Amino acid sequence: MRGHILPVLCLGLAAALLLPTACARRSQDLHCGACRALVDELEWEIAQVDPRKTIQMGSFRINPDGSQSVVEVPYARSEAHLTELLERVCERMQEYGERLDPGTQRRSYVRVLSRDGTKLELSGVSIHGDVASSLKFACESIAEEYEDELIEFLSHEADNVKDRLCSKRTDLCDHALHIPHDEL
Repeated sequence: MRGHILPVLCLGLAAALLLPTACARRSQDLHCGACRALVDELEWEIAQVDPRKTIQMGSFRINPDGSQSVVEVPYARSEAHLTELLERVCERMQEYGERLDPGTQRRSYVRVLSRDGTKLELSGVSIHGDVASSLKFACESIAEEYEDELIEFLSHEADNVKDRLCSKRTDLCDHALHIPHDEL
């Protein structure tokens, strides 16, 4: 009986040491995936707005000379539109599934419903409510915590918003700088 205690203790110790690392990696993968999906969904929504659509910004007060300080700006990247999008964009996380890379054991999150009706490659993608609800919760947390940064980055057209926001500004994806963009 005594000979069995040492291997069981070693196995228990190994599991206790490795479990927090696995949980931390899963959490990091989840938050990175949620950030990248959030930015992707916001950019897609912005692209759907008619570029001719504008919104009036500025003061509606009448100046002493009778003029107003109102300017028209494109609606798509206006703070009002971005704020509206941030309130509802995380609902789209229901359209994502989880893919586990067998080599690295890293998780990535991919759309399981196409926007245009084309068939998607879903081999190796896990689609279930736990993934979608976890991704949605992470998305909502990121949208709330980084609302100002999201509006700052998306209010102007820019390249690599996902990398600049999710990896460099927030460090949510610091491990992901070497992962190909189409996998995230």
